Amino acid sequence: MKKFRKVLDGLTTSSPVNPGGSPACGSAAGTPSTAPTPRELEIQETLMSEHFQICKTVRHGFPYQPTALAFDPVQKILAIGSRSGGVRLLGRPGVDCHCQHESGAAVLQLQFLINEGALVTACADDTLHLWNLRQRRPAILHSLKFNRERITFCHLPFQSKWLYVGTERGNTHIVNIESFVLSGYVIMWNKAIELSTKTHPGPVVHLSDSPKDEGKLLIGFESGTIVMWDLRAKRADFRIYYDEAIHSVSWHHEGRQFMCSHSDGSLSMWNLRNTAKPFQVTFPHGKTQRDGRKESCKPILKVEYKTSRNSSEAFVVFSGGLSYDKAGRRPTLTIMHGKAITVLEMDYPIVDFLVLCETPYLNEVQEPYAVVVLLEKDFVVVDLTQSNFPIFENAYPMDIHESPVTCTAYFANCPPDIIPVLYSIGAKHKKTGYSHKEWPVSGGTWTVGSQTYPEIIITGHADGSIKFWDATAITLQMLYKLKTSKVFEKPKSGDVGRSAELVEEDPFAIQMINWCPQSRIFCIVGISAHVILYRFSKHDANTTITSLEVRLQCEMEDVISPSDTENTPCFSDPSGLSPQPQPPSPRSNTPDSVRDSIPCLKVKDRMIRMPPGYQAELVVQLLWVDGEPPQQITSLDLNSAYGLLALGNCNGLAVVDYLQKTVLLCMNTLELYGSADPFQRLTRSPRKNRQSTSDHVNGHCTSPTSQPCPTGRARVPGGPEGPRLARRGPGRPPFRKAQSAACMEVSLPVSSLTEGYPSRRAMLQQLHGVSMYSHDEHHITTYSWSERESRENSFSRSRSSSVSSIDRETKEAVTTLQFAESYGRKSDTLPTPCLWVGTSLGLVLIIPMSIPTDEQERQEDHVTMAPTGTVLMLKGSILRFAFLDCGGALINSPYEVWRDQHAPDDPDRPRKRKLVNFSPSSSQEASGDGHLAVVCSERQAKVFFMPSQACLYVHNITESSFVLRADVVSVCNSVCLACFCANGHIMTLSLPSLRPLLDVNYLPLTDMRIARTFCFTNGGQALYLCSPTEIQRITYSQEMCDNLQEMLGELFTPIETPEAQNRGFLKGFFGGNAQTFDREELFGEAAAGKGSRSLAQHIPGQGGMEGMKAAAGGVVGELARARIALDERGQRLGELEERTALMMASADTFSKHAHELMLKCKDKKWYQF
Repeated sequence: MKKFRKVLDGLTTSSPVNPGGSPACGSAAGTPSTAPTPRELEIQETLMSEHFQICKTVRHGFPYQPTALAFDPVQKILAIGSRSGGVRLLGRPGVDCHCQHESGAAVLQLQFLINEGALVTACADDTLHLWNLRQRRPAILHSLKFNRERITFCHLPFQSKWLYVGTERGNTHIVNIESFVLSGYVIMWNKAIELSTKTHPGPVVHLSDSPKDEGKLLIGFESGTIVMWDLRAKRADFRIYYDEAIHSVSWHHEGRQFMCSHSDGSLSMWNLRNTAKPFQVTFPHGKTQRDGRKESCKPILKVEYKTSRNSSEAFVVFSGGLSYDKAGRRPTLTIMHGKAITVLEMDYPIVDFLVLCETPYLNEVQEPYAVVVLLEKDFVVVDLTQSNFPIFENAYPMDIHESPVTCTAYFANCPPDIIPVLYSIGAKHKKTGYSHKEWPVSGGTWTVGSQTYPEIIITGHADGSIKFWDATAITLQMLYKLKTSKVFEKPKSGDVGRSAELVEEDPFAIQMINWCPQSRIFCIVGISAHVILYRFSKHDANTTITSLEVRLQCEMEDVISPSDTENTPCFSDPSGLSPQPQPPSPRSNTPDSVRDSIPCLKVKDRMIRMPPGYQAELVVQLLWVDGEPPQQITSLDLNSAYGLLALGNCNGLAVVDYLQKTVLLCMNTLELYGSADPFQRLTRSPRKNRQSTSDHVNGHCTSPTSQPCPTGRARVPGGPEGPRLARRGPGRPPFRKAQSAACMEVSLPVSSLTEGYPSRRAMLQQLHGVSMYSHDEHHITTYSWSERESRENSFSRSRSSSVSSIDRETKEAVTTLQFAESYGRKSDTLPTPCLWVGTSLGLVLIIPMSIPTDEQERQEDHVTMAPTGTVLMLKGSILRFAFLDCGGALINSPYEVWRDQHAPDDPDRPRKRKLVNFSPSSSQEASGDGHLAVVCSERQAKVFFMPSQACLYVHNITESSFVLRADVVSVCNSVCLACFCANGHIMTLSLPSLRPLLDVNYLPLTDMRIARTFCFTNGGQALYLCSPTEIQRITYSQEMCDNLQEMLGELFTPIETPEAQNRGFLKGFFGGNAQTFDREELFGEAAAGKGSRSLAQHIPGQGGMEGMKAAAGGVVGELARARIALDERGQRLGELEERTALMMASADTFSKHAHELMLKCKDKKWYQF
């Protein structure tokens, strides 16, 4: 352990310039500090670089842009391929694995080696991959890259090691699964069709072997040609030429007939006895018109034909086939069973579906029991065993994206009682009508690891909903859903007032989440500049919601003067500054066209019945000012022990007492500084004849130029309707449809009048989920598409250490807030409640507060707040505050212990507030020892000693990029500062010395979605939204990486392959048994020769024998190791036998030569030698 010592002697009123090059500005009291300070600070740091390692743990949610589906009927494992090259493997709850092809090519098709623990993937780059699933992290064993032909369809017969591969040219190749090389046996398209045929049959769209005879291969071409190829005779048994294009083919289990789906919405049935024409053609959804013709229908993309033992009628399941005349109909899955036709409407287009059957043998009665339907944005399993075809309740969290995710929060090591409570409340609101049978995808094994603790993930959504998820032990399960929109009145149809005009499609979208698990107080920030505070109760209640309206506006244009931005002196306390609490402005009775002193949403003002769970208590809304919409809220903090709520935006700061339901403080940023303002602000009037544009990325309506807010009324000609016309016309509405953190679309109306440049500060603030820009409708800025794309996809552009000319005109926003027990002045001897305020210009203000301690006095007396002018300074926008005691331990914020306010009164135990305080004095032997304040900005981190405000440590985190997210987290019984940068780097710094411990380029390209949803938590974990529908969890702890294998589920479990049914003597005698043949004799190198090396290139994978040796422990791992040992032992015995045979042959040869030499020399005399 390394000891860091810092001598704090000779402190004067001005702090020395720190090594980072920017001054550490202290308080300006003008007198030396009288607070006791330690002569020597000793802190033992236990964290070393060996404690950190980055690795992915698990991915939750629906696979984004799915393309393919496969199922192992014996192992009961499901695989889903995606357009980005990902493969998701799902089994029983807890068995969830994500694999990724390095090429990123879309997955076209998936084929399980049934009950073998392997999977074949065919990708859009014409490469086949063989995955080993016998280890907890699957790896590629072999790859085969096709060079001259494009793969269109693959088929792997059950218990076969030969894979049929159809190509775009119409050829069929055969691949050996074991060696992953091509066989010399090829079915060329010109051999498959008749020589008299003059046209190319098109790509291969179907391959399957006959259930009756494995030596017959059915080949379907896109043009409608079907060929039954005799593999032994190497010729076609029959050929079918149909007029309509073929999409899929499905066999009857007896192998005497098959069904085809076509592009005209028809199904054709073919009998092998007569292939001249189909014996049945049906249009399931096509009606007969008056002229006798069938109406045109959409293509049937896939059909499955399955027989059942309990019914003489077969199941026919297909997708598509609806008539064209009904526009707007949703995608459907049709189930035909006899004369009964059931049409299941789906919410999204169908990508693929599979009918799950009891047997893996195609020549047996199939016994279908479920249909797995893969939609573009959902995953549905239908129960076929019940006549009403109910769906199964999904065992996986596939509905994270039910409404687009706009923000996330991650809490590890929560109070153990919170998860059962949330689950019990959420279970009462679950949907009913699901199938009562067990979830059919039940493969694999999973057990809860030894090192588990309660974890909760909270997601905020565009429709205003909040979802609580149980994330314990790398799983994800829905706990509780909260709809924040129920707090507000629904806008009336045709209403042109504020409810309809001021907000558009997603007025309730969530921007920020603040949750105190101990007190169970929950707070959200919405896109309509509103804050809702919730309390948790196990009982329902009839209450009214209190609404506070805050008028935050800028009284002057606090533009930074370019004269003094580099060297900032230290400042003195402002004299005579005693701000008075500003009450909320009353609602104006002026017409809606003026839009002054009105909020964007209308809170319900009647008595509301609230069910158990989170119940709204208070709504705080920012008001329109002189026709200008309220600015987005950029920061929020809540403290249950103080009973206070603080919020800030680019105009200033407001503090609300939610116990007394009053506004304590409402000041613009400049008023907070008083005379201690480090910048020279210029007052100037708004420029005339300017119009605004909007930067509509990720749910924010922002001005790209980051100009200051205008003062007074907007000058728009045209009478009282002017503001409305200007806003709805070439300008922008105050709020548009909330772009989720998942949706990266850019909707940016631009003007062609003047060329302008985007502000890097605007970009940065947008990444932090805040909007500090002007809604001034007088600016013109144009972007090129390349600029917008680069802003959207990458944020690694360099940023100057000094304030740029554009940044000098930036409106100073409050970017972070933190309530804490701290020291507001240098002269303080004991910590008091304080509010730490960080701004976008890198300034930190400390506002001490006086809060009554007695519960009765707290309800009646006012809380007083007095900004002291204390200013600390860093480079870049302030992101995070944290506080350590003099031993280096994290000081948690005080909180109120949860109590149910709506529980029945107990006269023996009156309900009182119980506070838990973590003040620095309580954690030290002597009071007044002070504490350490950790401040992190987008460029820099500093550690200050309080109350002297001396800068002990400073570290410049990055010069070429900037920090997007920073948190002080606990890892390995210690604390560190974790940072995520715009260039994709994840870094950790020791505390308090800010020594670099980890710096990994984890994400080479950071997009807006990741930047807005990335968050750290305790235990060395983090998460982000890796796609619009998926959450990726990672760990940066070496300990968790080491224990990850035992936390993951096993995909493969040893199961005996079910035996084929004995079909009886009579069926076998009359040719009912399936004929088998030895494919090795036909496709092996001895018979067919080697395949063309120029056609396909074999690429060995990284997951071969070494990957199997690294398989996790347990039964499967032991079996795998035993199998490997047997293979190696057999290989060594074989080699020994070969060497023995060689030695024996050599000995025989030597004996023969010796005998010949003896005979030759037998009769010779000595002189003849």
